[in-house]
Amino acid sequence: MRGRITTGRRLPAFLATAAVTPALLLATARPADAFGTVNAFGQHAEHERITRAALACAPGVPSDGSCFEPRSLGQLAGHSWTFGAVGAPDSDEFLSSAAHCDNADFLDVTGYPQSRQRATAALRTCIAHLQARFRQGLAAAEGTLDTRGRVVASETELRRDCTFTLGLPGRAKCEAMEGFGRALHGVQDFYAHSNWTDRTDRSRPVGLVDPPGLGRSAPSPLLDLSAARPPLPSAVPRNLTTGCFSLLVGACSQRLTHSTLNKDEGFIDPVSGATRAPATARGQAAGNFARAVRGAVADTRRQWKQFREALLQRYGTRRGARIVCVISHDDPVRDCA
Repeated sequence: MRGRITTGRRLPAFLATAAVTPALLLATARPADAFGTVNAFGQHAEHERITRAALACAPGVPSDGSCFEPRSLGQLAGHSWTFGAVGAPDSDEFLSSAAHCDNADFLDVTGYPQSRQRATAALRTCIAHLQARFRQGLAAAEGTLDTRGRVVASETELRRDCTFTLGLPGRAKCEAMEGFGRALHGVQDFYAHSNWTDRTDRSRPVGLVDPPGLGRSAPSPLLDLSAARPPLPSAVPRNLTTGCFSLLVGACSQRLTHSTLNKDEGFIDPVSGATRAPATARGQAAGNFARAVRGAVADTRRQWKQFREALLQRYGTRRGARIVCVISHDDPVRDCA
């Protein structure tokens, strides 16, 4: 991606030098770190299915800008063993806590290893990262049109799949989708990795194994990616938490962990967003997997609405509306003239 954001994390050395294939990426991605990206390793393409449930046009119905036509949606959401733009962070940002909203953990008990202030700072770092991805998509979208406002065929055609990994540059439509899709990934992970929509399992004592649930509705006001900066610390609820995740043994000792809190795995209907068979303990408790998925679907729709509005504001009503058409339509040269 042009002007790619660096996260401070590096790919393993063998990935930096090897020929990167989908199979290699799948083998190295963290299978339990987020809503799933593929139908393997205990995942059920949860990110793809959430994105499809939120943004797919009805079969045979052309886009009015609020939804994505099939081929364009396949690039954003992923299809048939591809990551798509939404899944891209699971291919090359799998060690970045900011990309997945991890490590903003806090439990309001004496002696908890991380303060509320540090947890809030970690959450705000995640939101700042997602806001930067959102802006990155907006900037890349400019290249879909020429200086006279005409659709550039070579920058918008989808005869071949986009490439969304390892900083490889691509067509302007792909670049716009990548920025937006990477932002969506973190938004969706927020609901899977936090207790924003959760309810506590009343059969267990509240604590490290059963943190409190906030039971809040979505979209979360914290995830305003069109804003210039993250929310103020005072806007973050005191009991909001995500899970600690680290590959280092003992790094999350006595902390609320990702494995305890996540609601990453289960089956999602890609049309209706209905859920079944949650696979994690937190997801099984109190309908929390369904709550997280509903939150992710609602916020995915909100983010696309705000992305469209931001395009109009940035490029003007006429040019911005044409860019919205280009991103959401499969044949923009024909349909967005």
